[in-house]
Amino acid sequence: MHIDIIAGARPNFMKIAPLVAAIRQAKEQGENINYRLIHTGQHYDKKLSETFFDQLNIPKPDINLEVGSGTQAGQTANVMIKYEAVLTDSKPDLVLVVGDVNSTMACAIVAKKMGIKVAHVEAGIRSRDWSMPEEVNRVVTDAITDYFFTTTAGAGDNLRKAGVPSEAIFLVGNTMIDTLLKNLPNLKQPDFWEEHKLEENRYVVCTLHRPNNVDDAEGLSTMIHEIGRSTNQLPVVFPVHPRTRKSLRSDDLPSNIVLTEPLGYLEFIYLVKHAKVVVTDSGGIQEETTVLGIPCITLRDNTERPETVEVGTNELIGTNPERIKPAFDTLFAGQWKPGKVPDHWDGKAGKRIVHHISALFAE
Repeated sequence: MHIDIIAGARPNFMKIAPLVAAIRQAKEQGENINYRLIHTGQHYDKKLSETFFDQLNIPKPDINLEVGSGTQAGQTANVMIKYEAVLTDSKPDLVLVVGDVNSTMACAIVAKKMGIKVAHVEAGIRSRDWSMPEEVNRVVTDAITDYFFTTTAGAGDNLRKAGVPSEAIFLVGNTMIDTLLKNLPNLKQPDFWEEHKLEENRYVVCTLHRPNNVDDAEGLSTMIHEIGRSTNQLPVVFPVHPRTRKSLRSDDLPSNIVLTEPLGYLEFIYLVKHAKVVVTDSGGIQEETTVLGIPCITLRDNTERPETVEVGTNELIGTNPERIKPAFDTLFAGQWKPGKVPDHWDGKAGKRIVHHISALFAE
């Protein structure tokens, strides 16, 4: 059988690495399974794309659609047009999409309209916040998916409530955590560690990229100043996303804010693993901190990963800057919850997915 694996943006790369490894292993064991890696080019910055392929041992894409940036509609349409041309030349048996970026939805729609089965890795997660483009992408993708690979039992419940039959849902765990656990022995201390005199458990990591947090320069400045003043003067290491940099007033920052360029995966996870706390609006970082046992303060009003709050180390505090200092006060008082790792987040999700796909297409 032949599978197209779709990757478009930085979060996708961590999710596809275990799938590529599991397919290679299955093929070495004699299974008739092949893949074609399609990079849509949704993220085209070297730090957000090529570095991840190198560090995670992902082979160079078989095809790069090179769509680049654009509006929500423009980027989605570009992916659809270019991927349709690929499928017109050569159709796989299955198109496997991951996560919730524009490329995920776009390639799923194209495949379905061309009569190709679709599998969705990380299916069923929901924020129920329709202001998030990712939520639209998730719901649309799941509406046309054939096989649903879920990270938690709750995601499966969401799908069943939407009418998906149980036999199409497979609880496999989290491929992003597969990548995390595999790479813990390979983490790299960032080059700026010594320059800024960073010490384990004596600094904060901050990431912000969601439009409602970063597109307004005044609001972003208020939030950063509140973070800076709430950390008991601990350094705040802030790798700046390209979207965030457009609004960032770098000449008006608290003295303990350390700005860096986007980091490679191994360097970034090193920072997270040794931090006192992470402040973020990312989805995936909520998962990584939970597995690493690092406190996480999430500057969002909702999350599609509720298990990181219910079971893990994450606290959802909303987007009001006034709630930042109380969260840090709880942390410094030693009252942060310890957290646990959700079921099936054990580093074996990729193997489970490939096992299920092999069984489905052997029928």
